[in-house]
Amino acid sequence: MLTMNNVSLSIQRVPILRDVNLEIETGTTCGLIGRNGAGKTTLMRAIMGILPAEQGSIRFNQTDLHSAKAHERAILGIGYLPEDRRLVPHFTVEENIMVSLWATRNTDHSRLKWVYDLMPEIGRFAERKAMTLSGGQQKLVALARALVSGPNLLLLDEPFEGVAPALAQRLMEVIGNLREEQLTVLISESDYTHSEKVVDKVYSIERGQISLMSRAEAA
Repeated sequence: MLTMNNVSLSIQRVPILRDVNLEIETGTTCGLIGRNGAGKTTLMRAIMGILPAEQGSIRFNQTDLHSAKAHERAILGIGYLPEDRRLVPHFTVEENIMVSLWATRNTDHSRLKWVYDLMPEIGRFAERKAMTLSGGQQKLVALARALVSGPNLLLLDEPFEGVAPALAQRLMEVIGNLREEQLTVLISESDYTHSEKVVDKVYSIERGQISLMSRAEAA
């Protein structure tokens, strides 16, 4: 389970998150809906430890993340797909996927095969350089990297942004199939267009403040 209690965070003295409270039960998928600049990316970076929370607590499976560094959170099985993908252009697809395992010195490569089984198209261009792929294909690779490093919690920041409709649908299929893996998933979107069919509950974020929404409100 992931819980955030009264988390506040400022960037250059500008408040971005304000007393955020969020709870995601183990094995469920949660949506985070908000317009650009509402605080979605900042919230995910706070969970990952990329940005330090000024007050409040963040816990995952009873582990206090407040003082844990980003790589220590990755070791706990937290995977992160950033909005801008952050692939290494001159690395192959497989090298980009493996980066997270190398960084955490994880020698268990069984999840690489699992990802290739889950997304066969990734395996077909595993030896291609990341810079030769389309934006949608790069999103799939970034998702594969997050899946390899995140067997417990998956943070997906705007996974459908800037992706062609066909590839957005493919991303949604893959995310939907993760229910069988009992992964805990947080998906951010600017609206409820893609994730409606797979999320168990939805939070709205506006000016750094979060509220739980009903499905009727989110639609």
